[in-house]
Amino acid sequence: MGGSREARTRPRSAVRRRIDRLVREVAKFGAVGGAGLLVNLAVFNLVRHTTDLQVVRASVIATLVAILSNYIGFRYFTYRDRDKSGRTRELTLFLLFSAAGLVIENGVLYAATYGLGLDSPLQSNVFKFLGIGVATLFRFWSYRTWVFRALPSEGPAHGAADAEALLEDDAEGPRGAAGPAGARADVRDAGQERAGHRVP
Repeated sequence: MGGSREARTRPRSAVRRRIDRLVREVAKFGAVGGAGLLVNLAVFNLVRHTTDLQVVRASVIATLVAILSNYIGFRYFTYRDRDKSGRTRELTLFLLFSAAGLVIENGVLYAATYGLGLDSPLQSNVFKFLGIGVATLFRFWSYRTWVFRALPSEGPAHGAADAEALLEDDAEGPRGAAGPAGARADVRDAGQERAGHRVP
């Protein structure tokens, strides 16, 4: 009865641990993304008010600056425990998926500005924010799946081999002995040696 109850609770605890890890990852991703959002909007409005660039071009510049700041945050905060062996591959995929996110983000702003004629400062910021939100969902999926890969965990077979090796070490006993059979052999040899001293 108790065993069946433990069997039912074990998968639930594994699922709970997975959910907890996902919640922590989302929180860290959100912290970096929130900082990137502030950088994005600040640069966007700065470029718009200090230059004569069109809305979408100013937005693209702001997105590129935010991508740079996001990479630093994701690599050294959100996914600092992920695989660091393939930095060239990681950076290439990051730029590739970031470019796709840039198209999504600024495509929403482009459609609102040139398709719907909504180009006032307030409207531009609203659709810029909306585009960032849509692109963030894509980035979260692509970054965690393809860019910042999880380190491989030890498989059950490896763990079983370690346990088997540990049992073998226990059976063999201290170095120089060979378990119970070896101990009996040592006693027998010692007896024969003593008998040899008594009977020349």
